[in-house]
Amino acid sequence: MLHFIFAEVELPMLSDIVWIFGLATLVILLFMRFKIPTIIGFLFTGAIAGPYGLSLVTASTTVEALSEIGVILLLFVIGMEFSLKSLLSIKKAVFIGGSLQVFITILVTTLITHFFGFDWNVSVFLGFLISLSSTAIVLKLLQEGGQVNTISGRTTLAILIFQDVVIVPLMLFIPMLAGETDNIALSLLLLAGKGIAVIILTFLSAKYLIPSLLFRIAKTRNEELFLLSIIVICFAVAYLTSLLGLSLGLGAFLAGLIISESDYSHHATGKILPFREVFLSFFFVSVGMLFDIGFLFSNILLILGLTALTFLVKFIIVAISVRSIGQGFKEAFIVGFSIFQIGEFSLLLAKEGMKYELMDPTTYQFFLAISILTMAITPFFLKKRESLSKSILALSLPSKLNEKFGNEDVPKNLPMETGLKDHLVIIGFGLNGHNLAKAAKSANIPYVIIEMNPVTVRKEAANGEPIFFGDASNESVLEHVNIHKARVAVIAISSAAATKRIISNIRYMTTHPYIIVRTRYVNEMEENHKLGADEVIPEEFETSIEIFTRVLGKYLVSRHDIESFTEEVRSFNYEMFRKPSDAAKGRLKIALPEINLVGFKVEKDSGPFINKPLKEAKIRELLGINIVAVKRGDTTMSNISGTMKLKLGDLVYVVGNSEALLAFEKEVEID
Repeated sequence: MLHFIFAEVELPMLSDIVWIFGLATLVILLFMRFKIPTIIGFLFTGAIAGPYGLSLVTASTTVEALSEIGVILLLFVIGMEFSLKSLLSIKKAVFIGGSLQVFITILVTTLITHFFGFDWNVSVFLGFLISLSSTAIVLKLLQEGGQVNTISGRTTLAILIFQDVVIVPLMLFIPMLAGETDNIALSLLLLAGKGIAVIILTFLSAKYLIPSLLFRIAKTRNEELFLLSIIVICFAVAYLTSLLGLSLGLGAFLAGLIISESDYSHHATGKILPFREVFLSFFFVSVGMLFDIGFLFSNILLILGLTALTFLVKFIIVAISVRSIGQGFKEAFIVGFSIFQIGEFSLLLAKEGMKYELMDPTTYQFFLAISILTMAITPFFLKKRESLSKSILALSLPSKLNEKFGNEDVPKNLPMETGLKDHLVIIGFGLNGHNLAKAAKSANIPYVIIEMNPVTVRKEAANGEPIFFGDASNESVLEHVNIHKARVAVIAISSAAATKRIISNIRYMTTHPYIIVRTRYVNEMEENHKLGADEVIPEEFETSIEIFTRVLGKYLVSRHDIESFTEEVRSFNYEMFRKPSDAAKGRLKIALPEINLVGFKVEKDSGPFINKPLKEAKIRELLGINIVAVKRGDTTMSNISGTMKLKLGDLVYVVGNSEALLAFEKEVEID
């Protein structure tokens, strides 16, 4: 009986998840075969599984809740990758560009829809819907293409941030548009107070609370605790903003900004990304479930015309807004091709409008069809946005506009990050990593360090080292250090399992850097080579080689022979040390001369060789030894002349055979 009750409770949601992921897997496999973006695959999956398709999903509210988590995690990751300093650097694009884009779009849409017969209040509401773009889709595509930190990417992000913030006052205006008698002025004043409180809380948390908390958590080296703390911060701040009447997405973005000011943002990003991808897929599926394919085909021409009109209006307004903040036409067109679509927050506003009867079911379906079509074509335009912008610039009209308004392609207020190039990536900052960094610095080789010990990161960062906290097996951490542009990557950590994960991840992302790996044991070499390491240095045998080369030096073996020997040992994977009885034979022949270099202290003040010029003492002729140097006090004399005399207290370095050295010792030292 108990099992039956649990089955009744759990199976509806479980079956929906199975249908969604199973169908999405098949659809995306098919779409990838034809190189169609996965976002469209998720939208198509929702259309098939939804109530207007095969009705495979019954718990639509569950799907919507999961999709909301996806949007929260997306904005959280964006916040972590975008610091407060970076946000302040594009404040002009946020407040001027964003406000112009939103309010001009509302004004133009209101006039157009009123011209087609809609009441003024409905027209303004439709302006609200059209003014917002898809943060989820656009930023996901920009992140996948590595374009968030480009000039156009930052401008796009700035406008989207303003849209995410402005949705709150827009929702407050909906009751007024519907004829409600709420005091909108008081509501806006209250909202401003809440916003100031949230900003102060964000600043204090980013400056004092969160960095200290994450430092203590990172010191435990417990990955589960670190992940749990990151998730708690994300949802706690999102929940707090929702209690204040602000959006969950805004709270998640602020939570990301708080963490971005710490040393752990890139490591946290790598931990959150898998969860974001899973939950964000529910968002696109939930949007697709609202799509009535039958309604689309019944009104296809009108819907296509309205879609084209929406695209044209938003593209022009976005381009004007971007141009107004001092950017060139190329950047303006690129941003226009990025955020022409209707966004996911518009869907939330549309639901609110349905509650207040600002939209009838037919208008709602038209709106959904246009929204989903603009979302569906977004990946294609984003992929070709630069080439399309260049094509428009090639026309005569923009050229004339450029002559009139100037040809300013690079804005002064948005400095583009050049990033590292042709550099050395040091993974692990133990003794080997530390020495390698010293050598790189002395050779003027640009380098960057990835380290998992928060204490080391804090200490070395204070000393000016380019060091970052993070797990190098996370793609986001490797992307942060521009691994695809590095010349060499050195993995100098003690964990064999982590080393293999890092090699695999680097090779999955890029084939460019030359990977050098330090391991403890020689039996780890082969697998590391197979994973993509170019050179593997086993610690156990390299120590043996270093000791043995010094031994060979004392046996007066030539430097050339020693270097040839060590190279041969390495090229045969240290076979000599593993099988010395067979492999070592014939590898190195030492013809040891019967001479030694020894130092003797002159302890006698008289004798046949003391206080007498060396040419008269005839030490070489009588004993068969050669004096190569004499240390007298703090001075070492290596240029020995025939007039030099040995004196009491001298340290004399001589070369000769054992018998000759023994004879000389008796003459200068006291028994």
